[in-house]
Amino acid sequence: MTTEPVGIVGVFDRAADTYDAVGVPWFGPIADGLVAELAPRPGERALDIGCGRGAVTRPLAQAVGANGTVLAVDLAPQMVAKTAQDFADLPQVSVQVGDAAALDVPGDWDLIASSLVLFFLPDPAGAATSWVQLLRPGGRLGVTTFGAQDERWKAVDAVFSSYLPPALLDARTSGARGPFASDEGMETLLTDAGLSDVRTATTTVSVTFDDPEQWHAFSWSHGQRAMWEAVPEDQRDAVKAQCVALIDGWTWTQQVRYTLGQKC
Repeated sequence: MTTEPVGIVGVFDRAADTYDAVGVPWFGPIADGLVAELAPRPGERALDIGCGRGAVTRPLAQAVGANGTVLAVDLAPQMVAKTAQDFADLPQVSVQVGDAAALDVPGDWDLIASSLVLFFLPDPAGAATSWVQLLRPGGRLGVTTFGAQDERWKAVDAVFSSYLPPALLDARTSGARGPFASDEGMETLLTDAGLSDVRTATTTVSVTFDDPEQWHAFSWSHGQRAMWEAVPEDQRDAVKAQCVALIDGWTWTQQVRYTLGQKC
């Protein structure tokens, strides 16, 4: 008998079929910005931590080319299996199961990218320090977190708050407090992890939902699925209706923060 993964691994395993696949450009534009800031070069070795369905992996692979290497790791086995299929035609890409909080991979990478991952980890500072140790001298690391949030996201999140267990209410998990609350906080986190010349770049990503049903499908297709699963099944329709009633307009914005640095 196969045991289904639990916790956040199970959430992303169950989301793997629809992750970044409901017709809403989201992870792709965010990933493109991170890869552009890291400026990978042909022939480089790149590590993508928390790869999901490959939003960062693909532009990395295109940039490093056939003579480069991209290793994409994710903790969710179903996500890894589907992403490996997606990249079967690119021999420079390998995809494997790996825990971002305790990576067991070779070192000496030219660059490491991790998009929207750090705030899920129990010890973000410790994880970042371990990632820096995997870089070669002069190697670059870049991570993506969220900046200022559209009021619509906040209104929807508030509907779920009474249903959420402590782990999902944790300020770290929200991605909005602690080091994740400011550019300075994230820069300090990466500086303390061992990077120099740490800097921040920001962009604003807009997302337009065709209708409430597409928003609903999108919200189930990524990490917010954990919030839905915390709501008793017989109450989900009511929660959906409450969210939809609060939403004024279906084009939302999100400030995205890229924090980058170089290993001394």
